[in-house]
Amino acid sequence: MRYVSIERVEPGHYLGKTIYSANGTVMLSAGVQLTVFMINTLNRIGVTMLYIQDAAYADIDISDMVSEETKQAVIREMNETVEALRSGKEWKAGKIGVQINAILEAVMSSEGVMLQLNDIRTAENQWYVHALNVCMISTLIGANMGLNAQQLKELAAGALLHDIGKVGAVPWVESSGTLQEHHTWRGFERLKSKQEFSLLTAHVALQHHEQPDGKGLPRGLSADEINSYAKIVAVANRYDNLVNPAIGALQPQDAVEELMAMSEKELDHKVLIQFTRIISVYPNGTAVRLSTKETGVVVRQHRGLPSRPVIRIVKGSGEEFEVTEIDLALHTTVFIEAVLT
Repeated sequence: MRYVSIERVEPGHYLGKTIYSANGTVMLSAGVQLTVFMINTLNRIGVTMLYIQDAAYADIDISDMVSEETKQAVIREMNETVEALRSGKEWKAGKIGVQINAILEAVMSSEGVMLQLNDIRTAENQWYVHALNVCMISTLIGANMGLNAQQLKELAAGALLHDIGKVGAVPWVESSGTLQEHHTWRGFERLKSKQEFSLLTAHVALQHHEQPDGKGLPRGLSADEINSYAKIVAVANRYDNLVNPAIGALQPQDAVEELMAMSEKELDHKVLIQFTRIISVYPNGTAVRLSTKETGVVVRQHRGLPSRPVIRIVKGSGEEFEVTEIDLALHTTVFIEAVLT
């Protein structure tokens, strides 16, 4: 598979990864042959990047850390929670807890695997995809930092629900109202009222916009005053927003550089170090141009060397093509010059 801009997708291409709607149902299944209507519809609903099948890269591993079934269930439960909050009904924390356990099990069984955020976002599902991504990133960082099973569960819950205070928030109140009307306070109040979640989990929602330099919201906490879980979620949240095409639209490597520039100011340095050890800077399937001016596609990763993946270069067309691979961990004088979308 290759990860390409929607503008480069043509009728007849086959979809590489399933696209989900906001309620967790399948919008388009992997393997479907795309038509003009489908491509125009994807454009209209806000899809900017997607995976397409390509025989020259059929063996590339773009497997998800979390299964399709779990992903659907998480999106469905999150959607039900949002709808309940919007209508003023009681939301079922226990059902969310079941999905948090499923995410934890999947992430912890993927030890040694670098995280690649490869879900296709639409205008409708991006809030749920963001919540799931932040949860996975946070859990991996927490595991790297030596958190035990109970701590990881508290962290994962806070990460998945860190923005729950945004549901029903009025934008002008959020920006100009009192601090108690900020979505972090709203999220804290919603989570602390649920016996299924610990107070530490609630504090993730409250403190994930606090900063080590004391210039964050809502209380201007600094350094050691900030909950350790919230420090982790702050990094995960900021990164996923930066790479979201609808918000930051940065390539992963540029987003990582921007995060590192925030070290000890807006984000915790120790957390950032662990983050760089679990994230794939150039996800598999990404087209790149090398310093040799050759173009290719990322096919494999090296844990601990996020900027030195293996690149496959394909020359020719049809059934007549030549394939070579360059391992940047071995070819130290060659580097990735640009990401091609």
